Amino acid sequence: MVSWRAVDQVEGMNHQPTGYTRRRAGFFLSALALVNLTGCVGYIDGPRPAQVYVAPPPVVIADDYVYYPGYHVYYNNYRHQYYYQENRAWVSRPAPRGVSVDVLLASPSVRMDFHDSPSRHHAAVVRQYPRTWTAPSSRPGPTGPNGRDQRR
Repeated sequence: MVSWRAVDQVEGMNHQPTGYTRRRAGFFLSALALVNLTGCVGYIDGPRPAQVYVAPPPVVIADDYVYYPGYHVYYNNYRHQYYYQENRAWVSRPAPRGVSVDVLLASPSVRMDFHDSPSRHHAAVVRQYPRTWTAPSSRPGPTGPNGRDQRR
């Protein structure tokens, strides 16, 4: 290996700027190599702590029914399905059979307080809300001279 000093002495006799330029280039290349090597060695990847994944709790949405006593039809607000009996079997469909949705929505209705199948509660619901049932707000009541309900 040739030392820089020996090269400088040989070149120094003839050409002074060349040795100075080589020393400067050598210093620059050495500094560049040092920066590159320290950049790679500076980060040491160690063992990572164990990560625990906790699944979010399942979302349970209870069925919510509206009953139309005049037609014995239930509507599920969550599933957007109508439930009713057809030939002694319970069916669910996107639209009721035998009546339009507009007519059904204009008829009296009552919100149910159960969240399972209507077939389990239908016998009690029919006794409580017969076909002729109307909502309390739509029943005729005593009115005053201005046509307003006078009950308080």
